Amino acid sequence: MKRIYADLHLCLNIRDLEKVSSMINKASRLEYRLIAITFPLTAREEEIERIRNISREYKIEMASRIDLRPGNSKELIYNLRKLRRKFEIIAVICESKTVARQAAKDRRVDLLNFSSPNPQQRFFDAAEAELASKALASLEIDIKPLLTLEGPARVRLLSSLRREAAIAQKFHVPIVISSGASDEFLMRKPRDMAALTALFDLDEVSAITAVSKNPMQIVKRNRENLSPKFVAPGIKVIRKGKDC
Repeated sequence: MKRIYADLHLCLNIRDLEKVSSMINKASRLEYRLIAITFPLTAREEEIERIRNISREYKIEMASRIDLRPGNSKELIYNLRKLRRKFEIIAVICESKTVARQAAKDRRVDLLNFSSPNPQQRFFDAAEAELASKALASLEIDIKPLLTLEGPARVRLLSSLRREAAIAQKFHVPIVISSGASDEFLMRKPRDMAALTALFDLDEVSAITAVSKNPMQIVKRNRENLSPKFVAPGIKVIRKGKDC
């Protein structure tokens, strides 16, 4: 069976439809079959559907995504309650330890993203991984910083990524490799992205899984949960009738 590849983090200005179309076309040519595009909090349903239609023109599936940057746990919980049923993917950009801990244990969070190259501001440790392993969150690693950082900053980032990837695997936290691209020049083929993970000691099988199976499972699960037939985890409506 042919492997299906996904990039769950394209960071676009959704009002620049020409660039949106160009990057979706590039993703299709790079052999992705699923992409997730980050939308602003204020995105309207018609804006999401407009870009979904552009994706269909290039024969590629599009999932809607929101990147939350909460200042504290209370703000995160409020936004999760408000937005969980509006977007197919919810990622939390963890910029403090308290937010990271809350995000890791909340089953409404799909992706934990630690964007800072500063090791002191990356909070994915054993305690974080243990919480995530009991919920549904995956560790997302963006390739963009590996392409844009230079010198000591890149060395420090790779050191952090080696540690975080090892911890994720130890606690069976799924890893998702995304581009984080805001420009098509930062986009890479899925196998090229997987190859870059060798820089932080991810083995080939885990790397390929991180650009295919793991992201696909997140979208599949959430689409089922957002379906009108969903009742609760493990329970869905098969049919309705007067005797039900």
